[in-house]
Amino acid sequence: MSVLVYTENWDGKFKKLTFELVSYASEIAKMLNTGLTAVSIGKTGNSELAKAGKYGASKIISIDNEHLKVLDSQAYTNVISEIARAEKASVIVLSNNNTGRAIAPRLSVSLKAGVGSGVSKLPLNINPFTVYKRTYSGNAFAHVVIKSDIRILTLAQNSFELIETPDNSTIVKIDVPVDSALVKTTVKEVQKQTGRILLTDADIVVSGGRGMKSPDNWAPLVEFASLLGAATACSRPVSDEGWRPHEEHTGQTGKIIAPNLYIAVGISGSTQHLAGVSSSKFIVAINTDKDAPIFEAAQYGIVGDAMKVLPKLVDALKKAK
Repeated sequence: MSVLVYTENWDGKFKKLTFELVSYASEIAKMLNTGLTAVSIGKTGNSELAKAGKYGASKIISIDNEHLKVLDSQAYTNVISEIARAEKASVIVLSNNNTGRAIAPRLSVSLKAGVGSGVSKLPLNINPFTVYKRTYSGNAFAHVVIKSDIRILTLAQNSFELIETPDNSTIVKIDVPVDSALVKTTVKEVQKQTGRILLTDADIVVSGGRGMKSPDNWAPLVEFASLLGAATACSRPVSDEGWRPHEEHTGQTGKIIAPNLYIAVGISGSTQHLAGVSSSKFIVAINTDKDAPIFEAAQYGIVGDAMKVLPKLVDALKKAK
């Protein structure tokens, strides 16, 4: 019996998200009194792989295959399920991002495993295996009992602290046969965004809504975000109106994010919007309406016109720097 964690990499590099997953899986392994095996797929150097050992992985399996150069959920599921069987994994941990949400259901079918999706804490109990997750767009929580012998957990981003441990890991490079017929995904074109912080990677996000009044008023918000080293985002009405690009749209129908700090400027806080940002550690709201729903979700709030508040915040930050 062991715990298995899939350590996703981006161009051969791990991100904070990866180390959060390994830290989380390592603590579960301790609860089960077993070891933790990390699985990396793709070209990743030994120095990068070793980083997983600093957060609790005792064994790091690296798989590099020509057919696995492109993320294909069916092919990746086949590889991870084979490793899970070989390692006799009783718990498999993935991120609750697009990749994890695509692979977890397939793994569930392949391994006849129960799934706890979007968990944000360590299991509350091992027997019965009970996990905690937020539900109803973050307005409630649930205790979910997984009764299968194998359990698959997808961890919500930024919901668990990084825990460094002494590195006693071993790196094992293996070649798993991959049926080329399983690979249905092809990449025709790659466009990389440069010079901007990606929403899904950002620790701080500054987001604007209709309270910004016009696309011409966005300069103070962008400057404020730049001073904070933050990514910019927007509500759905703003992207629908064409004020900001759709890639910045956060909410239930847009990007679901969980930064350490989310600053909502001129956003009323509809249920759909809060569903995409409610996992943020801290929410700060700026709105003219003191009764706006966003204030119920926020830890801090400023009742005021964004057009007057933002310039003052920008000046204060410049003075502080």
